[in-house]
Amino acid sequence: MERPDEIDVVVIGAGQAGLSAGYHLRRLGAAFVVLDANERPGGAWQHRWRTLTMADVHGVADLPGMELPEHDQHDPARDVVADYFRRYEERFALPVIRPVAVDRVESDPAGTLLVHGRRGEHPVRWRARALINATGTWRSPFLPYYPGRETFRGRQLHTAEYPGPEPFRGRRVVVVGGGASAVQILGELAPIASTIWVTRRPPVWRTGEFDPDAGRAAVALVEERVRRGLPPQSVVSVTGLLLRPQEQRAAELGAYRRQPMFAAIEPDGVRWADGRFAPADAIIWATGFRPSVGHLAPLGLREPSGGIRLIARLDQHTPTTAARDHRIQLVGYGPSASTIGANRAGRVAALAALRTLQETPRPLEPVAATEDRRAEPAVA
Repeated sequence: MERPDEIDVVVIGAGQAGLSAGYHLRRLGAAFVVLDANERPGGAWQHRWRTLTMADVHGVADLPGMELPEHDQHDPARDVVADYFRRYEERFALPVIRPVAVDRVESDPAGTLLVHGRRGEHPVRWRARALINATGTWRSPFLPYYPGRETFRGRQLHTAEYPGPEPFRGRRVVVVGGGASAVQILGELAPIASTIWVTRRPPVWRTGEFDPDAGRAAVALVEERVRRGLPPQSVVSVTGLLLRPQEQRAAELGAYRRQPMFAAIEPDGVRWADGRFAPADAIIWATGFRPSVGHLAPLGLREPSGGIRLIARLDQHTPTTAARDHRIQLVGYGPSASTIGANRAGRVAALAALRTLQETPRPLEPVAATEDRRAEPAVA
């Protein structure tokens, strides 16, 4: 295998957090690349269902140095945000290389990091002295197991695969999950399908405006978990749920009368522990995602409690540094999983990565550049 490309900082992921980190690395004069698994710009947004419009999303924070362009609130969010990210990469000449699927990151005897991945069928490697992980959660949907799930004859899919409401017109649909995605999907389905909403816990509804103080309080709750090394919760999970005008029709139809979790899945529906049965043609698992950090496993970053503990080396309010390896920064993880949090964490992570460069000498042995290092940044 050819020698790996040598670079100061590798950023993995070109969503909101990765682009923010790239902007600050560029401004600070670092030598870096951004590796993105997608074939096109847009991060996870490009994979959202088409009927999710800009009026439906909870807000997309402006990336540093460039405002989100004006848009129609009825435009699909996946188109608006993906185009914004594309323009952003071009404007700041961010060195994004795609599609690169990172398989693993490991430490070598020289004290640097080896990033192994694939570009199509071709293996690629980078050697770096610092790494900013911005892989988010979209590629790690969580599907809980319930007895009989494999026997169901209808359609089962996760939010990540949800195509919009039309395929379910006239169908009986069970929606599982207590988050904002479940509320939005029920809002679309209830007027055209028979729906049942199932959650493990009763939903917590928010009646007042979500002002900056409430936002800071929610982020603080998530932040405390990553400081303790616990698996992170999403920011949305602690903000409460709000019915918007476009979901009022579903509320009038009774879509938000929640049922407790069923005990088992049968070929034609779901059954509760008390014997009640509900026939179903489809089950939509709006059960969230887990952080996509499996490629970091060789570094041994996890705590016994299951999460990656983060500390704040430069900004006491924004922990991004892995406690077990200060060369690793995580953004879009825990409290920085929101768009606003991702921007702030991107700046802090870039500064922390530069501190790592100052503290870590370059390897004594020169490393030859390969063809991938000479490739132009890929933008669409």
